[in-house]
Amino acid sequence: MTATRIDGKAFAEQVREEVAEGVKALQEAHGVTPGLAVVLVGEDPASQVYVRNKVKQTEACGMNSFHHVLDASTSRESLMSLIKSLNDDPEVHGILVQLPLPDHLDSKDVIEAIDPAKDVDGFHTSNVGELWTSGEPFVPCTPLGCLKLLKSVEPNIAGKNAVVIGRSNIVGRPMAALLLNESATVTIAHSKTKDLPSVCRQADILVAAVGRPQMVKADWIKPGAIVLDVGINRIETDDGKGRLVGDVDFDDASTVAGAITPVPGGPGPMTIACLLANTLEAAKRSVS
Repeated sequence: MTATRIDGKAFAEQVREEVAEGVKALQEAHGVTPGLAVVLVGEDPASQVYVRNKVKQTEACGMNSFHHVLDASTSRESLMSLIKSLNDDPEVHGILVQLPLPDHLDSKDVIEAIDPAKDVDGFHTSNVGELWTSGEPFVPCTPLGCLKLLKSVEPNIAGKNAVVIGRSNIVGRPMAALLLNESATVTIAHSKTKDLPSVCRQADILVAAVGRPQMVKADWIKPGAIVLDVGINRIETDDGKGRLVGDVDFDDASTVAGAITPVPGGPGPMTIACLLANTLEAAKRSVS
């Protein structure tokens, strides 16, 4: 068996095109242009690259981009003041504070200060609660992207056995909630799970989000299963340049899985695309 490769890059392009069309429609109907404010505190190199990509893609979709770069020593009071001004700004429909934050700032404290109606990252406890009670939340972007990729190859997952490896608030837990809301039978596995390979072999849908390079091997996977690899890990190579791999051993797993996401090029590109989709939705809700 050779697994179908789920192309997250191509699917993300499709989502961005749909968002751009939605932005034009909203402008024509209500004269409103969705606005996304991104706040970066400090000089983390990976965060800087990620934020630049967000700004670029926001503008490419016809949205307004508000980019705030703060010094790493920024006080809690200054950051909270900025968030309040963004909450009060009618031209800002989505607010994203890039994580991780410097150690002296409490990320939970900061997230809770964001207006839930502008929390397009889906991390505010109000949106988390809506997700787990089948409401209408803003869903964290990486799990939302994973669900879109999953449904592109399997539109109806009701009754399927799904295993999520990882229980983070950013991916694992919201992914489990999304699958449950689609009527899948969901198991959340983690570092304390006994006989993890055996648990994974029961899965029709396997989501790996633990941050351990190439941990999931072919003999962990049920033949024909759909595998979504959320991990992004850099490993050393003989040439010293290193390369990115997921939590799944892609080449090995591809001999057993029915469909699988690559790394890079899987859920990663979908994250920003879903952020833009959430921002458009926030703007539409603001005029409804």
